[in-house]
Amino acid sequence: MPKTPFRAHLRSGTERILRALPEESKRDLYVISFDIWRQDQDCRHPFLTVGHNTESQYARVLATTPPDDPAEARWNYAYWILEGFPTLGNTSADPRGRALYLEEVRELGLWDGSEGPMDLSDPRHELLHEHFADVCSDLARGLHADGVLTSALGRPVPVVLFDMDCPGWEVEATEAANPPELIADFLAFQGPG
Repeated sequence: MPKTPFRAHLRSGTERILRALPEESKRDLYVISFDIWRQDQDCRHPFLTVGHNTESQYARVLATTPPDDPAEARWNYAYWILEGFPTLGNTSADPRGRALYLEEVRELGLWDGSEGPMDLSDPRHELLHEHFADVCSDLARGLHADGVLTSALGRPVPVVLFDMDCPGWEVEATEAANPPELIADFLAFQGPG
């Protein structure tokens, strides 16, 4: 996909976030999470939370509320660190991202910037969902391909993508966004497709 100003903004913001992590966190983490959210569940206002989970969190879960399968604690997002991470995209926390997102989706004919209720049967609703999901998947793929994750974190680390509004999508998206060897354990936990 062409590198648009919005995509370049997400890329540079994500790189800054990864490089700014404290060295102790970089050593402790085993996965980066790309969590897609929408303000008020409105597909016109998507944003990305760039997070991670750590070996320390995994050990805490096993020690305090262990699931039947340790892989569940390692790969089920519900057991991960869920708060305190920066956001990028069409959110008040990222005014530049908000402006660039609106510019991009206007150019694509997906949204003119008008507010008010959007009819869920409007085909643009699904297209807006798909657009942001593709942007996030491409971002993860590019960070791997260009060696940014390895450079920023000192080693290759998988990126697991989540979207609470699209259950099951995370497997497909994570598989498409990572080299196979990095996500073998994640895919094994998910089971046969």
